[in-house]
This record gives sequence, C-alpha cells and structure tokens, in this order.
Amino acid sequence: MERIQEIRLFIRVVDLGSFSKAASEAGIGQPAATKQINRMEQRLGARLLHRTTHGVSPTEIGLLYYEKCKLICHHVEEAESVGTLLQTQALGSIRISSSVAFGRRVMAPLILQFMKINPHLQIELHCDDRYVNLVEQGVDVAIRLGKLADSTLGAAYLGVNPWVLVASPAYLKEHARPKKPRDLSAHDALIYSSVQGDERWQLTGSDGKLASIAVRGRLRSNNLSMLLVAARHGFGIAALPEYVAHKSLETKAVVNLLEGWRLPQQEVHAVFPSPRLVPAKVKLFISWLQGQFGPEWWKNMEG
Repeated sequence: MERIQEIRLFIRVVDLGSFSKAASEAGIGQPAATKQINRMEQRLGARLLHRTTHGVSPTEIGLLYYEKCKLICHHVEEAESVGTLLQTQALGSIRISSSVAFGRRVMAPLILQFMKINPHLQIELHCDDRYVNLVEQGVDVAIRLGKLADSTLGAAYLGVNPWVLVASPAYLKEHARPKKPRDLSAHDALIYSSVQGDERWQLTGSDGKLASIAVRGRLRSNNLSMLLVAARHGFGIAALPEYVAHKSLETKAVVNLLEGWRLPQQEVHAVFPSPRLVPAKVKLFISWLQGQFGPEWWKNMEG
C-alpha cells in the first residue's frame, strides 16, 4: 500500500506541477511529499522530475513512468470497486455449514427457495455433525442449535427447535402408553446419543415442574432419521425434533406422547465469522432466514 500511495502522490505532483499543492491534497507536509518522491527516484535510479523555482515538470523518463503509474492506479481502483461491489450487493457465493439432519430436512429446502429469488448467488451447503471452524474452513454462515458459547463470532437469533416424544400405534398396543414421565423408565427408549443427554431425558410440565428420567433401550444412534424409522417400526419411544417427526405425526405413523410435558427446546442461530464487515450477501441471507422460523415453522419443511 505504501508503494501505491507514493505512485498516487507522484501522479498528483505531475498533474498539479507542484509539490506543495499535491502534499496539501494528500494531507501531508511538503517535506514529506518531497521525501517520498526522492525515495522513489532513488529506488528507480532515475530522475523523474525537473525542479525549478517555477514548479516541477516530468523528465522524459518521468513522463513514461507517469503514464505507467496512471495505468496501475486505474487497475487498483478497478479492483477496489469489485471488492466494494461484492460487499454491498448480493453477488458471488455463500458457503453454509449445518448439521446433517438439519441441513437435509430444513436448510436444503430453504436454500432452494432463497436461490430462486436470488439467481445471481451461488450456494454451497456443507453438512457435518462435527464442530466446524468457520475461519479455517472458509464458512460464511453456520447454523448452530443450542446455547451459543461466548466467542468473537457474529450471531443472529433465528428461532427455536422444539422436541417431542413419539412412538408408533403398534408399539403402544403392546406396551402401556406412558401417562407420567416416570413411566418412561419401563419402556424401550430409542436414544439419540448427541443432544438429549444420552440416557436421561429432561422434561418440564405445564406447571413448570421438572422431571429427569433415566431411560434404557437396545438402540442408540446419532442419526435422527434412523431413530424415526425405528420408532415408526415399533421399536420404542424416541425423542425427536419436531422438524424430523412432524410428517410422521401428521400421517399418524407415530403419535405424540406426554403432551402436558415438554422436552428442552434448542435455540437456532446463524453464526458468521465476524460481527463487523459482514458482506451484503450474508446479511441478506440471514435477514431472509429470520423470516422463515415463525411459529410452527417445521410444518413448512418436507420432513
């Protein structure tokens, strides 16, 4: 950048025919301007300017150098304008990260909708249940479920992700339907090994009463779709996000249990590398996402 500043100063000295006028325009003193041009001449090993009491004018070499400098500045300004354009308009590409289940069932259909109304944007969706370092992996936006840890990342609240307890009618024909949380301990639990606390389910009653129930079961998985399939086939009771279970609930392949009790809800956030200098395309995407997570948003997902 120092070289570019020197080049710009040299151009203005030639244009104005004066060190003092060019220095004043650049917001520096005349001695500093003279020193910069002298340093430039020493580096090039050639005199660029004739200096007289009436002003300055370019030498033959200086005039050739002046024309090249103007070309360089034009390219620099052109490059800077591209950067500004990408920061202020919805152009280019967005790399998005999400967990596997949320990415396939929720983000994929939302992204397709967003792409229809923004045809000049390119989207890359990366689904991984492992923690993703946004800066190291070049991610523009990550969708995070649950409480956010304190960090230097920027974040925007999107909504909540509620969970439900479900089982198939066939399973309930063979096993007494649970009426209270403590009844769950006698059932076959389909255990999600990532979020709901492994083999202990936490529930809150409509009166605010808390219940922590130890559960057991033959099937454990970190794949929500696997647990839904197992629940539909009568293998036990599953704790699932509404966005995973809602289609099966609508078709009555599974039914909701303990409706007076609620499993913990997860907050949904869009997280981005820095709260400052957020590109326009990222702002636009996050703002649009915030309008997609209203009450019972999961009913709009394909499930």
